[in-house]
Amino acid sequence: MALDPSFVGRSYPPSSVYEVGREKIREFAEAIGDPNPVYVDADAAKALGHPDVIAPPTFPFAISYKAAGVVVRDPELGLDYSRVVHGDQKFSYRRPVRAGDRLTVTSTIDTIKSLAGNDVIEIRGEIHDESGEHVVTAMTKLVARAAEPDDADVSGSDKRGDA
Repeated sequence: MALDPSFVGRSYPPSSVYEVGREKIREFAEAIGDPNPVYVDADAAKALGHPDVIAPPTFPFAISYKAAGVVVRDPELGLDYSRVVHGDQKFSYRRPVRAGDRLTVTSTIDTIKSLAGNDVIEIRGEIHDESGEHVVTAMTKLVARAAEPDDADVSGSDKRGDA
């Protein structure tokens, strides 16, 4: 069933506050294999004009994807998450995410398309700090794969009708 394009433009309430910690930044940088010292050393970050360590550019994915869950779980939208694959991710920064930031994400459905029977939905996550400053916009594209014709057959019998 195709997603309803009238949902385009629908915004959801802001997420709960996510407090960015130095250890989370370090763990993320380590997980992606990025040894840049500004992610783990406050002095290195301060030498470049930052007040504390900063997060790698893809760090907001963890925050924005979790916040996009409110869209994914919207029963009125009817997205079948069991068929969803991650299609694309983009970020547009005003400033780096820093240790100590207290961030919220407001998710909005930007586009809904149907391509070859697949539903493609793009969710924009506007990430702000506690003072209301816009920090980064995260664009997440999800693809709900079309159901295969035999997906409806859950009886366990094969195509010939034999058990």
